Amino acid sequence: MADQHTGQRDLFEHRPEWEEDDARQGTVATVVLPDGVDKPLDYLVPERLAGAVEPGRRVCVPLGRANHERIAYCVALRSGELPTTPLKEVIGVEDPAPLLSPRMLELTKWMAERWMARWGEVLEAVLPSGVRLARGTRQEALLIASGTAPTRRPTATQARVLAAAATPATPGELARRAECGRSVISRLVETGLLVDAGTREREPGRAEARQGLPHHRPAELSPAQQGALDAILAPLRERRHETIVLFGVTGSGKTEVYLQAVEETLAQGRQAIILVPEISLTPQTCDRFRSRFGSVAVLHSHLTAVERHAEWREIASGRVGVVVGARSAVFAPTPRLGLIVIDEEHETSFKQATAPRYHARDVAEWIARSAGIPLVLGSATPSLETFARCLDGSWRMCRLPDRVGGSQLPAVITVDLRDQRSRSRGALSPRLVAGIKWALSSGGQVMLLLNRRGFATHVQCRACGDTARCKQCDLALTLHQPGNRGICHGCGHIARLPPDCPSCRAPQLAQRGTGTQKLEEQVRGLFPGTRVARMDTDTMRTRGSHERTLDAFRAREIEILVGTQMIAKGLDFPDVMLVGVVNADAALHLADFRAAERTCQLVTQVAGRSGRGALGGRVVVQTSTPEHPAIRSAGRHDYEAFVRHELPIREALMYPPYGGVIRFVVRSHREEAAAAWAGTLTDRLRAAVAAAGEGMRVLGPAPAPIARLRDRFRWHLQVHGLDGERLRDLVLRATAGLRTPDDVAWIIDVDPVEML
Repeated sequence: MADQHTGQRDLFEHRPEWEEDDARQGTVATVVLPDGVDKPLDYLVPERLAGAVEPGRRVCVPLGRANHERIAYCVALRSGELPTTPLKEVIGVEDPAPLLSPRMLELTKWMAERWMARWGEVLEAVLPSGVRLARGTRQEALLIASGTAPTRRPTATQARVLAAAATPATPGELARRAECGRSVISRLVETGLLVDAGTREREPGRAEARQGLPHHRPAELSPAQQGALDAILAPLRERRHETIVLFGVTGSGKTEVYLQAVEETLAQGRQAIILVPEISLTPQTCDRFRSRFGSVAVLHSHLTAVERHAEWREIASGRVGVVVGARSAVFAPTPRLGLIVIDEEHETSFKQATAPRYHARDVAEWIARSAGIPLVLGSATPSLETFARCLDGSWRMCRLPDRVGGSQLPAVITVDLRDQRSRSRGALSPRLVAGIKWALSSGGQVMLLLNRRGFATHVQCRACGDTARCKQCDLALTLHQPGNRGICHGCGHIARLPPDCPSCRAPQLAQRGTGTQKLEEQVRGLFPGTRVARMDTDTMRTRGSHERTLDAFRAREIEILVGTQMIAKGLDFPDVMLVGVVNADAALHLADFRAAERTCQLVTQVAGRSGRGALGGRVVVQTSTPEHPAIRSAGRHDYEAFVRHELPIREALMYPPYGGVIRFVVRSHREEAAAAWAGTLTDRLRAAVAAAGEGMRVLGPAPAPIARLRDRFRWHLQVHGLDGERLRDLVLRATAGLRTPDDVAWIIDVDPVEML
């Protein structure tokens, strides 16, 4: 009997096997933290959160021994047998709905691998802060008619309010519908005729839309335009992916091809994303698309967090069909995406300069391939990477060799600044001054490009040669007026420049070089009474400044526009009769293998702003190296000649597009620490390359071209390889387990677009 009692006691004290099996079952959430931890972590989902935790939502989780609460992204869920090691539980869910779709989670994981970034860092980059923080969304009270009989007969106004309150509405909505003041509504609440009906989330306000400029649909396209459009419409209608490159001279009508391709996309009930490289292009592009299609969502850096969140919600709801924006607009949450267009695809601004250092062109191709939709890349000067992919058959190229409307490409006059007769006391040669006079007297407008801002590029002592330099950077201070300020264009440090040399006390420091500010002053002096404006980052800091300046130029309130590269691309002003390139060599001799390509692209692009109207046009290019292939090709409007010259050089040197490059930049307050860590990385990489065999090499280490920036010494090195994936695997193996010294920071830039 005692044994029997013991068995019954065991039955209740020990859990049956099936209960133990149930206890080992559960749901595990894999999460990624925005920072601090590189690898995904697993957490147990408690029963109370079983329906709320899902991939794409953010969750609150405990981290570390102290169980600090951290926000993380849920990237995966799995149900089944739990691991033997106990898991911490998810504390809570942050978002009412997923912020990221399964495809976007897959994209961010690929981006992290492709550009060797942390997954959490990529997730943060994809979601704007205004969306993550739900900026502009608030709970607002709702009221509804109670239905109780009033003690007194309502006035006519009160009756209108009660009729409007048959369904829940906010006090503001009731006031508008009944055309009355808020006091009437307050009185009805006091008497019990209106009662609380809960709350709802208020939609954030969108940025005020500009009025679209007229951009009429032409009766027919040119044969080249029609061929390009047909090439886009075929995969669009067949719902398959293809990358089509529109290689068309400036003014060849690429935008009209985009518009008609978007027209077909919207007719299919789908959405389109249009990427543009510069904030200055966005207003003009939006104007054209609004004129044709009405509502357009805009995503760019000048939006407030509230406005960006409002645009994001409009796109995600599917209420707008066209999204226009800069690089990050490629992540717009379009539920019915049908087409992606990248205008001026060669622009380096499509590559992000900070981690994660992604390129929007590659991201767009991944999205388009995944969604089975066409990707359209347009440029008068495609990047060499794009050209190579067209030559090997990976992408399709459609050529638009002529301008539409019968206008001709402008004649280009090259001014050799080595010739004494071409020099003057200012930045403008006699030929360029004569060209400006010709354009103004003919009723035209003028654009002058100088890709250096400020007044003078540096200030130097005539006696000892000493140059005013930044105390934190290996850079000369640029003189800005008024105020005789020396500004470092590397770190932003501002110092008042003394009248005498600090080293030898000699008076009268010399102002060397010319920036856009000085050029503007010289133009005003040479052409008094002429309306002149300047576009550079100094004058375009305020909100809406791009739009105001370009609108004024379009309205002919400005006759001469002086600016940096932001005036060179994509802008269409038919009255521009002269474009002057003040210094075509500004970036030609930088320590960057892409310097010649960028110079050819910039000069070609700015030359294309001239002669688009009935008056025709000219271009004057000032240079000290007129025989350089980049300058010669741009002067002939023959970009393809430059491509034929440059590609064999790139191939021989294993540079893109015939090889991958991964750049390391090491920074430290102490130069010896930066040099030592760069040496450590180089040794490990060289050992890995030796083990991997042929097809790879390590260059460096060496001081970076800008050897000191923001009080940090900089060293860099590069790894080159024929296969990008093998190259990334090699770098991962070589850097695995490295413990970085406390006084050192270093970054990896896969496929860099700048080497300074």
